[in-house]
Amino acid sequence: MALSKAGLVQIGTGVAADTSIIFDGNAQDFHIGIDDSADDLTIGLGTALGTTSHIVIDEAGCVTKPLQPAFMALATGAQTVDHASADLIHYNAEIFDNNSDYNNSTYVFTAPVTGRYWFQCKVGVDLGSSENTELDHLGPQFNTSNRDYYLESSGVVFTDDNDKGWATSGCIVDMDANDTCGVKAYIKRNSGTGTFDLAIDGSTSGVGTWFCGYLVCW
Repeated sequence: MALSKAGLVQIGTGVAADTSIIFDGNAQDFHIGIDDSADDLTIGLGTALGTTSHIVIDEAGCVTKPLQPAFMALATGAQTVDHASADLIHYNAEIFDNNSDYNNSTYVFTAPVTGRYWFQCKVGVDLGSSENTELDHLGPQFNTSNRDYYLESSGVVFTDDNDKGWATSGCIVDMDANDTCGVKAYIKRNSGTGTFDLAIDGSTSGVGTWFCGYLVCW
């Protein structure tokens, strides 16, 4: 570190080497420094530069937050839901999960911090191999620890030529730390009371039935 006659503080000598400032706290340490090999300015946890980066700024001015809560899950396994009953959808596979907040075994997202979160989902129902089956209601719900959110539904739905029907919607929700959010499907037949097979995806290469979300703000 050098102090110039003009009062400027310089850290580093211009050679290819990482340099950082360490903030030595009681419970946690933090650092601000230059990852010289990547030409990035990083702010992170601990004393080792680049091991747990929270904010990264590159030479183009792009700012990324590698651990910012964000996820995309999808349903790849067969699931049957009841007529006129809000059943939790089993989004059992993940495309990404930045902070490991989504659980693909319990099918819920757990908020790591208190804040406002955006969630969006697509729900599909597969009634067989006919077409134009009439449903009185096809609508997803966000089931959170604070309340349920009843999302957009088109009311009466006629399935397509593959006898599938779809509903897509999203909203911003308030969550406290450790609150959970899952997606439920409410589907009601126009005639009869039989169960439904949810429309699913075979793999992550093509995503049709999905649930995603991210932290918007505090």
